[in-house]
Amino acid sequence: MEKYLTPDGLEKLKKELTELKTVKRQEIAERLEKSIAYGDLTENSEYHETKEAQGFLEGRILELEDLMNNATVVEERQSGLAQIGSTILVEVGSDKEKFKIVGAEEANPLEGKISIDSPLGKAILNKTKGTMVEVPAPGGKTRYKILKIE
Repeated sequence: MEKYLTPDGLEKLKKELTELKTVKRQEIAERLEKSIAYGDLTENSEYHETKEAQGFLEGRILELEDLMNNATVVEERQSGLAQIGSTILVEVGSDKEKFKIVGAEEANPLEGKISIDSPLGKAILNKTKGTMVEVPAPGGKTRYKILKIE
């Protein structure tokens, strides 16, 4: 599956990667040094916990590097179509909701970022202002009217 990032999403990942490679790696190294000083490593729980944390850290670094090297960065453009990077204003019943369409790696509904792979993202992708879309939901279908695309 192709992975997509907005320019903002790419910058956020770059910052996270820099933090992990500098600050977090240094913290792990210091914790390892301290735990090794306790002596016998076979029963040194702090050492084993730190090695496990190091494994998770290095795994995340590899994941971020792979994502940044292989993802397609989608520039935001004004085409009138709902696309990755578009901010969408919709009407749901009598309520209005605003969100940004992003790649799955950036999705965070609490921040108003909806994945293109989500049911709502799929329904709205490449649609225009004024279009009505239906999205399957646990309680039945929910209807959204696209009011604005930025």
